[in-house]
Amino acid sequence: MFIFEGMIKLLKIISYPFSILFYLLFGLTIVIFHPIQWICLNWFGYQAHKKSVDYLNWCLLRCLNLLGTTFKVEKTGKLPENTPVIIVSNHQSMWDIPLIIWNLKKLHPKFISKKSLGKGIPSISYNLRHGGSVLIERRKAKQALEKIKEFSYYLDQNKRAGVIFPEGTRSKTGKPRPFRKSGLETLIENIPDAYILPITINNSWKLQRWGDFPMQVGVKLKLKIHPVLKIKDFEKKELIDKVEEIIVSSVE
Repeated sequence: MFIFEGMIKLLKIISYPFSILFYLLFGLTIVIFHPIQWICLNWFGYQAHKKSVDYLNWCLLRCLNLLGTTFKVEKTGKLPENTPVIIVSNHQSMWDIPLIIWNLKKLHPKFISKKSLGKGIPSISYNLRHGGSVLIERRKAKQALEKIKEFSYYLDQNKRAGVIFPEGTRSKTGKPRPFRKSGLETLIENIPDAYILPITINNSWKLQRWGDFPMQVGVKLKLKIHPVLKIKDFEKKELIDKVEEIIVSSVE
């Protein structure tokens, strides 16, 4: 135990200088991509904006490489095409998001996000406001569900993917929290022709083991993309329980 704690303390010391470099590059990246996004959306439209967001997130993953972060992606099924998809994931840190956007870019992933994230963060806030995602206030449950309902119509009409983290908030230790099911139920009820794509993320919580600073070096991020499930093949409760079981069973 004492040896392990000593190694963690040493790891934290080593992480400081790398974290400074990381945040310098991270800040530069989101500042540069902010006007790029604006130009792409306002001059060339959705597809160009979507490409700019894809490459923004590719660059954010490269920023993580500065910390010695590595990525392992495991796909266990074929991704659906030309159909709305509900991506359901466990949630360990903010770094889950670029991992999802880049590796599932063919599905055009959009997010259910906190309203507070829609302001003040270059590139990221702009994309949340203009890229098709929905911003909700968790304290206003009725209003939030109405917004998710509208979001489901957008996904259905445009054949895109909505990402939901049913735990509701990040797990700071990696241990899964119980699903809060109302948001997922709303999506299922309003997109009956959709597929559900369960995914499991491992180890991203370690990046923020000590909060926002320093970021831990040498983390091995893992993304497991499970086979899709067709909503029409299941009763709603059975489906949600099955999705939760699939995701949680792969958490390490």
